[in-house]
Amino acid sequence: MRVIHLTDADREAAIDKVLGRGDPFADPAARAIAERVRQILEEVRRGGDAAVRALTESIEGRKLPALELSQAEWDAAIAHVTPAVKHALALAHERIRTFHLPQAARGYVTDEAGIRLELRVAPLERVGLYVPGGSARYPSSVLMTAVPAKVAGVPEVLMVTPGPSPETLCAARLAGVDRVFVIGGAQAIAALAFGTESIPRVDKIVGPGNAWVAEAKRQVFGVVDIDQIAGPSEILVLADEDADPAWIAADLLSQAEHDPAASAILVTPSVALAEATKAEVGRQLERLPRRDIAAESISGQGAAVIVRDLDAAIAFANRYAPEHLSIQAAGADALAARITTAGAIFVGAHTPEAAGDYLAGPNHVLPTAGAARYGSPLGVYDFEKRTSLLRYSEAALRAHGAAIEVLAEVEGLGAHGRAVAIRTRGGTP
Repeated sequence: MRVIHLTDADREAAIDKVLGRGDPFADPAARAIAERVRQILEEVRRGGDAAVRALTESIEGRKLPALELSQAEWDAAIAHVTPAVKHALALAHERIRTFHLPQAARGYVTDEAGIRLELRVAPLERVGLYVPGGSARYPSSVLMTAVPAKVAGVPEVLMVTPGPSPETLCAARLAGVDRVFVIGGAQAIAALAFGTESIPRVDKIVGPGNAWVAEAKRQVFGVVDIDQIAGPSEILVLADEDADPAWIAADLLSQAEHDPAASAILVTPSVALAEATKAEVGRQLERLPRRDIAAESISGQGAAVIVRDLDAAIAFANRYAPEHLSIQAAGADALAARITTAGAIFVGAHTPEAAGDYLAGPNHVLPTAGAARYGSPLGVYDFEKRTSLLRYSEAALRAHGAAIEVLAEVEGLGAHGRAVAIRTRGGTP
């Protein structure tokens, strides 16, 4: 784990170069993935179910007699989930639902002087959830994506996943998922975006995946909506000299074990804390089941960044815009109030990031790679659409007509002005 002494002048370069926030489009591997994904999307668009089956067999080595999981298979899988896991999932579901309920939007109407204006809010008709599968078990991701969709009132929620675990299917049943398809990768994104004989086209695709899934979502955006382009997971721990290095190391490793490309960073004014955390990370790594993945993440993207004081740490955090920000310092609430760019903020040493991943309530689908500068956690609002309704009376249009015609003339759009004039001043077009 690197230790970096940072000055204010170094801040920009450290984030963009030292800490792995370079140009993703300059990566030859990324360009190669983009081209192959483009081919996969076109194959599925043209070939439908047959193309999905052929791609799944050639890429994953799986033969798919049926793309959709039957209700009987779904029930049988759930029967293998232990009572303890069912209880934990039910608790998580209830807490996530309770947190998201107030997010549901309401439309409004204004009515004055013969002009009635309305904003109508309605749910999307059908959405698709991508959930990693195979050796991965992410029932929490099912809850975090399906629950806000159902709170929004989405009538049909489809889930695609390459080999769902019983726990994933249990979460899907709790959250109200309607149908499950046992496909993954870019071909699953293509099937959701374009539709096939078996898989209906959706309005929006949400959920995390690998680089192939992320690139496929990028390319189908516009055909359908997407939540975001998710990058590797990241955590930034902001701590003072009194923080516990063992707790910090545990939090850093909780993200590092996700992916070799994950980022786990400590920012602190304390050299002693940085060195103690570095040593503790090394000790805890030896006991991790996923130590090889976590070790690669820590050596590649991990760092302890030393700054002059907590003000500089706050400035660093706001510039870095982390997915997860943990504040383990005196006056954590006051420090949190000064953070303007983070996906989720975990305030105080007794609030581990893992609580947010599973059942605290707020969504764990968060903006990554600096997107917290403009992005937000996934929410009910991501599954709603808004429509404007306008109604003018004859008198109201006469009152506004001249101004509309003036603006149409300014923009050189004569037909716009004429469409008003023919109603207010008569004559022929």
